[in-house]
Amino acid sequence: MTPSGKINNLILNRMNVRLLLCAVALSFPLSAQTQLVNLRHWSGQGISPAYEGYDTNEDGSFNMWFGYMNRNYEETPDIPVGPDNNFSPGPADRGQPTHFLARRHKDVFSVRVPKDFVGQTLTWTVKANGDTQKVVASLGPQWMIDRKWTTRGANIENPYSNLPPVVTVPGPQLVSASEPLTLAISATDDGRPVRQGKPIGLTFAWGMYRGPGKVTFDPVEQKMADGKGTTTARFSAPGEYILQVVVDDGSGENAGNFGYHCCWTNAQVKVTVK
Repeated sequence: MTPSGKINNLILNRMNVRLLLCAVALSFPLSAQTQLVNLRHWSGQGISPAYEGYDTNEDGSFNMWFGYMNRNYEETPDIPVGPDNNFSPGPADRGQPTHFLARRHKDVFSVRVPKDFVGQTLTWTVKANGDTQKVVASLGPQWMIDRKWTTRGANIENPYSNLPPVVTVPGPQLVSASEPLTLAISATDDGRPVRQGKPIGLTFAWGMYRGPGKVTFDPVEQKMADGKGTTTARFSAPGEYILQVVVDDGSGENAGNFGYHCCWTNAQVKVTVK
């Protein structure tokens, strides 16, 4: 057989395999296909903690940044600090979330460690739906990051020309479980990135970080007007809550920019629900 004949046969074989796979998939009823996707994606999956890297403080200490991937598209597990959500070596509580929003969230929180922590490690363990996942964090040079550096939306000659927003949130709040809580935030930004000659502008996105019940936000996410944004939170049960808002300038996490660590800012509000 000539070389061209062999190539033609190879192409035909690949086409036949693809047709066979399509036929097998189509042989399942649509309801069964939908059920399979739901079981795989919407709920029942684990959570993978992620180590994003570390930056340094002026006193020589370090901030070790963590995030996570909730592999569910809808289920948002609540995992209290303890055997299923802890750091080692202790203390087990390092400020990590106990409520895990759907999908990937980057640079969610940081753990501050002293300058003599070099050579040591932190391990974050999360168990969800019977699946235990761990991430080991270190201060190796390959993990050094800069949360103020990005070339997305910046002047390529000056990566620091696009900086994270500066966010102001309310202080600790007290509210009755039967009452809605209005949360007003403000933020300032450098006006970057720019699209069609105009700043993209800031957006906010709220989520529960810790708490004994459920929180609903209206709206959950919205474009900010003149650096201001307001949402209403309602709580299903009394107790102590931590809410987190992410303010994005259009080049950060909410914009799908997972290649950098800029430019968005996380801020938290503590709420006591009577």
